[in-house]
Amino acid sequence: MVMSRSESHQRRKRERSKRLRRLAVVNFVLLLAVGALAVVYALQRGDGGSGTPDKPDAAANANGGSADAGKGAGDAPAANGEGSQDGQSGQQAGDAGGTPSAGQAQDGAGGADAANGGEGGGNAAGGDGPGSGGKPDGGSPADGAAGTAAPGSGGSGAPAEAGVGAGSGADAANLSFTGDILLAASVEKLMLKNGYGYPYAKARNYLQLSDITAANLETPVTLRGTPAPNKQYVYKASPDALPALIDSGVDLVNLANNHTLDQGEVGLLDTIGYLNKVKLPNVGAGRNDAEAFKPVIKEANGIRVAYLGLTRVVPVGSWKAGPNHPGLAESYDPSRAVAAIKKAKAEADVVVVMVHWGTELADLPNADQKRLGHAYIDAGADLVVGSHPHVLQGFESYKGKWIAYSLGNFVFSGMPDKRTADTGVLDAACGAGGACSLAFHPMRAVQSQPAPLEGEEAAALLKRLAGISVHATVDANGLIHAKE
Repeated sequence: MVMSRSESHQRRKRERSKRLRRLAVVNFVLLLAVGALAVVYALQRGDGGSGTPDKPDAAANANGGSADAGKGAGDAPAANGEGSQDGQSGQQAGDAGGTPSAGQAQDGAGGADAANGGEGGGNAAGGDGPGSGGKPDGGSPADGAAGTAAPGSGGSGAPAEAGVGAGSGADAANLSFTGDILLAASVEKLMLKNGYGYPYAKARNYLQLSDITAANLETPVTLRGTPAPNKQYVYKASPDALPALIDSGVDLVNLANNHTLDQGEVGLLDTIGYLNKVKLPNVGAGRNDAEAFKPVIKEANGIRVAYLGLTRVVPVGSWKAGPNHPGLAESYDPSRAVAAIKKAKAEADVVVVMVHWGTELADLPNADQKRLGHAYIDAGADLVVGSHPHVLQGFESYKGKWIAYSLGNFVFSGMPDKRTADTGVLDAACGAGGACSLAFHPMRAVQSQPAPLEGEEAAALLKRLAGISVHATVDANGLIHAKE
């Protein structure tokens, strides 16, 4: 039987996961053996040769330590009309007020929160900012799965120091996330020149080693459609770009954002159709509101993970999904999202909410992000992962759960603000109880191609993330810890 590209990709991921689990078991057994030898050695070094251990505590610690060691822890060309703001002429999704009525512009249009819908300016050169262009160094990809997932180590395994119920390695669902992925505009030009796999070449290892990798797809995929009127940035991507996205390691995409209907309802329906054709699961949009708010449930290592897509950035009210028309799962009023989360929690072990929200180019989350993030977790979400600001925002530990307020751009047109080039891959090891442990792998995009950062550059980015996190910190290895 001939398998589709998506099925083949999933099969390769399962095989890699099995190999990593076997490696972890072998390492664990070897470490236990080393611990046992340490105990024997300590027993033989008794005072006067009596056989009584010199330092019984040290021997016990050596054995216990060996067991623990086995745990995993826009450059927007002027020709495309890409300027400085996306939410022009009353199309801005505003944070100043309530939900727009159908066919009306969002609150805040014309100024109250004009920064919230822009896509940034561009330079024609195509540079995304300075940074390292090198691949991860040191060790094979499997090395990261057996121990701590340290940035730049070449491994993308389960993060260390998993919380209660979080699990690690083979007894956890190992999830990865990226920020915005754009397959149009100057990114498309780069792919046509260098191949559709170009954007992922230096980050591929970090996308492929987890059980499930999810991203925000910031463009409709269609060959048809009518461009949205009065909108600064209007995108359209070719379905030819999808196989490379799947081959990169991406297993699921969120469509709940302010570009999915750039080509109207026809473009949205085409997008869903093309994604279904290549068997790439998608959330956050649908032929009606029931489809838009429906989760995708995937299983990893026996753990059921539900993904939901939401947006609080909707250019006009008609983009919202309704009972009888296509659109997005919006979250200006969180009641529908809360109901969907509660339902998903009854069907899955872990609930992940991917949400488009916030103020562009802001380092810190705004009040609506905090309010909604807390409401999602109170409803049963275990992990909330945000996008839209185009820059990295910090993490928050809330009631034992995690909010990643913004993962910034991942593959995107470059922007004048150099912070938009800072990006990375977020790993989460989540146990059947819903607890997750997190690790962040810092990267920087050059010419729309993210690459791992090393040394002082990695340390500086992780330190900045620690400084803007809430009740959380990020250590020098990229591990994210809760703090009071």
